[in-house]
Amino acid sequence: MTATTASCSDALLATTSDPSAGPVVDSRAQTPTRGRDRYIDSLRVLALARVLLYHLFGWVWLPILFPSMGIMFALAGSLVAASLDHETRHYGYVLRKRLWRLLPPVWAVGLILVPIMVALGWSNGITPDGVSETLDWGAFAWWIVPFAAPAASALGQEWVFPLWYLTAYLWLVLLSPALLWLFRRWPRRMLALPLIVVVMAAGGIIELDGRSGDVILNVTTYAGCWMLGFAHHDGVLRRMRRWVVLTLGLGAASFGLWWAWANPSADTGANVSDIPVASAFYGLGVVLILLHLYLDMSWLHRFPLLDRVISAMNRRAMTIYLWGNVAIAATWALVERWQPLAAYLDSGDHPVASGCLLFTLTSVLLGVMVLALGWVEDVAARRRVRLLP
Repeated sequence: MTATTASCSDALLATTSDPSAGPVVDSRAQTPTRGRDRYIDSLRVLALARVLLYHLFGWVWLPILFPSMGIMFALAGSLVAASLDHETRHYGYVLRKRLWRLLPPVWAVGLILVPIMVALGWSNGITPDGVSETLDWGAFAWWIVPFAAPAASALGQEWVFPLWYLTAYLWLVLLSPALLWLFRRWPRRMLALPLIVVVMAAGGIIELDGRSGDVILNVTTYAGCWMLGFAHHDGVLRRMRRWVVLTLGLGAASFGLWWAWANPSADTGANVSDIPVASAFYGLGVVLILLHLYLDMSWLHRFPLLDRVISAMNRRAMTIYLWGNVAIAATWALVERWQPLAAYLDSGDHPVASGCLLFTLTSVLLGVMVLALGWVEDVAARRRVRLLP
């Protein structure tokens, strides 16, 4: 494990200083000063679509086809590095700006879902590891600033499950000034450190229990992808030799798949997304390859409707992510109350058509939620409020 990570970092450093590696290209210079980076935007849209499909159907091959969480953490890490480098004011300003982008959408979720969960008979909260806890003011604290995953009722646990990502994101933002400084000086050690922690936790060498343990495990699982976002921002990944990237990326991803096969989850089997070591290595390998390739997406301008959809989804990415599970729950509730539809789906005669129908219904309900609540992202970003982004 450590050797794999060290080799990756050695290659990063070697290709930076090797004059034969080709011209030095800064990733920040790959896109025009005006407009958005369509490759990054496209990756984010694919990540959101994959998350929705996985939560709706539970297909274990989807996280292998596209490791959305690793991609999302890497893109966020790149953005935070850019903010730290480009912002002339102190880190406190960057932190306040990032927190203000994060918190209002979370508050909107809490203001709507917590009263619903209470009204439906919430007498006890459920911690992320499934332990019941008394519902009190302390349980609501994490809804204000999610330093840990906010509590939810047994019924609403799946509704708010995606908030674990925002908790890990918040901690990585808080740690980013130190992480960025350390990564630029000791990339080998910094890439290896979170992977070592995850492997030690899997081996029982260290215990990560309860809310704090879940936070540490989630942060360390995706800290490597976050720091690859730093490397992308610095232009390091683009300068690597293609064969080096493919060798290291496929090697790390293969190790992650092997670990999932050799150490399956007790509940879901060899599901990469449910096994931290597998997620850490597989996500790291795929992110390395995707951020190095940097495909030309200029052809999107020939398809204005698709281009606008990608832009709109990026402007509402937080709302789509946070409310996806609620839309799925609403879809199943609708199916249960609409007997002809339930009978059609239960028959199993048309699995492809049934799947398309479920996805369409979920997308429509999610679209309604985005129209109703997406403006919160405009307020958080201090943009002009728009119903249609």
